[in-house]
Amino acid sequence: MEGNITNIDIKQLLQEGNLSDLKELLKDWVPEELVLLCDEITLEEAVPLFKAIDRDMAFQLFEKLEISQQKDLLEVLPNRLVALIINDMSADDRTALLEEVDPVRLNQLLKLLTLREKQVAISLLGYPEDSIGRLMTPDYLTVMEHWKVSDVLNYIRENGERSETLDIIYVVDQKGFLVDDLKIGEFLLAPVDALVSDIMDGKKVSLLVTDDEEVAINVFKEFNRVALPVTDSQGLLLGIVTIDDVLELSEKEDTEDIQKIGAVEAFEEPYMEVPLLTMIKKRAPWLIILFLGELLTASAMSYYEHEIAKAVVLALFIPLIVSSGGNTGSQAATLIIRAMALSEVSLSDWFRIMKREIISGLVLGLILGLLGFVRVAAWSIFTNVYGEHWIYIGLTIGLSLMGVVLWGTLMGSMLPLILKRLGADPATSSAPFIATLVDVTGLLIYFTIAAMLLTGKLL
Repeated sequence: MEGNITNIDIKQLLQEGNLSDLKELLKDWVPEELVLLCDEITLEEAVPLFKAIDRDMAFQLFEKLEISQQKDLLEVLPNRLVALIINDMSADDRTALLEEVDPVRLNQLLKLLTLREKQVAISLLGYPEDSIGRLMTPDYLTVMEHWKVSDVLNYIRENGERSETLDIIYVVDQKGFLVDDLKIGEFLLAPVDALVSDIMDGKKVSLLVTDDEEVAINVFKEFNRVALPVTDSQGLLLGIVTIDDVLELSEKEDTEDIQKIGAVEAFEEPYMEVPLLTMIKKRAPWLIILFLGELLTASAMSYYEHEIAKAVVLALFIPLIVSSGGNTGSQAATLIIRAMALSEVSLSDWFRIMKREIISGLVLGLILGLLGFVRVAAWSIFTNVYGEHWIYIGLTIGLSLMGVVLWGTLMGSMLPLILKRLGADPATSSAPFIATLVDVTGLLIYFTIAAMLLTGKLL
């Protein structure tokens, strides 16, 4: 971008529709700079911008915009320009856009595609919504194992421009079944008269077209690939998935998990673009469920109303007891959910996890229990607030904290595993959900221990 050109100058040209001057000013801009410009201009001003840049730059810019921006632009750009852009877009990026538009608009856009691109688009849209089939692109290079390295290099020079990536070259048989995948560097370093079969190692890694998106994320992490081939159940090569798409997918999955941990149904759009009514609808159900859960806490307290009336001092420590259990439960749930997302633990590790959490819960509970006892003892030295039975009150608080923290830790660590076993998303065992469950059970533990230690003294 030229240093003496300001966005104010460009905005004025956009408002005037001065395409000739715009073409001159923007000829050296890169797509990333144009994306920033699009964030500063109105939708109407974006129309002359797209008209002023060349066809190659137009689709590159369009691909880098957020899907919400793309959908808005589809409504204002001329059909001729829309047709050029969506035909030039990579198949995977175009599929991501098409699956977000309504059926009527989808049908209109499909009519703007060439016969080949329409077949590709319909094929990709035909796969399940969260499958790898929606992410893959048919733009890749394949070679035969009987080819010479020199043939491969010539083929890459002639056809490489249409490939999504040149980092990996795929070896197929006469019927198109995947045989191997080789890095481009292996061809560059091999003798030109060597056969492809001479440098093959048979260590191909592939994805099934029906695999879930999370499977792709885990495979990319495990094998550190820039691209992975996608096949059907018989091994027929259908397309490839590249690392840039998986990184975007990973960010989306992480965002959904974090939102669920916060007891919010996952948003499908950025926060600032979610309609207020939609946000309320996604947050309200969980809040209602948690509210009903907290009513059980009130019911538990009313059940022990007689004990509280006899020993009002017990009520003073209720917030301390239930919050300690909820906090440790939320900690454990967060750790396990993240460990599962990173494939650090699996369902088969449940017993090892339980043993670790029992030890952790006992130690953490002992620490908090000692602090609770010391708190009661320290106040008893200077005041008579706890009366002559302060030792028993201190023991009640200390043992209750140990029990509630241990229970919260077990609940927080086991519930995500149970949900996973039942086929549900572990992230739905959110911190507020765990805290609500532990609130109710924490009161039961607290008053049970109080009844054991204080009956005949305060109760």
